[in-house]
Amino acid sequence: MNRRDFHELASMGIIGSLLASTSKRPGTSLKANSDLIKPQRLLPGDKVGLITPGSYVPDIGYEKALNNLTQLGLQVVPGKYVREKRGFTAGTDEQRLEDIHTFFEDPSIKAIWCARGGYGCSRLLPNINYELIRNNPKILIGYSDITALLQAIFLRTGLVGFHGPVAAATWTPYTVQHIKGVLFDSFTKPYVINLATEELTPEREHFKPYSIQAGKVSGRLMGGNVSLLAALAGTPFAFDATDKLFFMEDIDERPYSLDRMFTQLRQSANLHKAKGLILGVFEGCNPKKDEESLSLKETIFDRLSDLNIPSVYGLSFGHVPNNFTLPIGILAELDTENKTLTYLESPTA
Repeated sequence: MNRRDFHELASMGIIGSLLASTSKRPGTSLKANSDLIKPQRLLPGDKVGLITPGSYVPDIGYEKALNNLTQLGLQVVPGKYVREKRGFTAGTDEQRLEDIHTFFEDPSIKAIWCARGGYGCSRLLPNINYELIRNNPKILIGYSDITALLQAIFLRTGLVGFHGPVAAATWTPYTVQHIKGVLFDSFTKPYVINLATEELTPEREHFKPYSIQAGKVSGRLMGGNVSLLAALAGTPFAFDATDKLFFMEDIDERPYSLDRMFTQLRQSANLHKAKGLILGVFEGCNPKKDEESLSLKETIFDRLSDLNIPSVYGLSFGHVPNNFTLPIGILAELDTENKTLTYLESPTA
């Protein structure tokens, strides 16, 4: 997956339990799943730690990261090793782990934002201090290679993580709207996410949404980048898609490669037992001209349509500018006909 070159850029009964509060950090405290740990929501002026747990972030990306977070009204605290570079990773494993652990342990830091993905997060998983994280829950956000961190931490601690824009990406108004809606706001009613429409043009066929199997279904969100999800198979951090609303995205993978990874997930993660499948925009994943290949759409139908569960392609997330934030572990509802995803509980406390 060529992430390094990318611009990095319920049921209705649940709804009645969405409560508002007037305290400094109101949020909600929905424990529909007793094992779920919800971090505190963000407030303007909060301090956030900036880390590079995967690959090095170049100067232009680093400046963009600082500007994006500052524009949200946040105080940015760079990690000690955020600008380190060691080949294809941002410093040694020990350095990147130290930044993660330092920010989780520091009570003044309210969230940890990954500057970029790239490669390297999966190397860290065996040595993460999961007890430290469980005892100091806070927002961790990123996507692409950050999938490995989000999934491992959720599986080992129950902490809701956030599959959302890395700090060095280009953020559109749509992206910022859902960052604020998910990380800053207190839910008083279900949170509905609609498609971003400006990229739905005839020449950008891979942005066009479609139902793979029609239906409306609710379940707990799990997923991330297909390459990373497949790479976790057979490790202590492998996951089970049973009863989950399972979401996936990727970039610059040829259809045969996606076929291989979808096949691996079918055979290793009980994909057929998921409640539903949510696919984002798969940028750069159509075959090359004159290549003997199925198209992206044909590959998706070939590998996923026979699962016979509600499934949709083309919701507005992935390695694309319009990228909404998905909280891992919360209850949500997928409507394939209307191409909407609705959060039925707050992801923050």
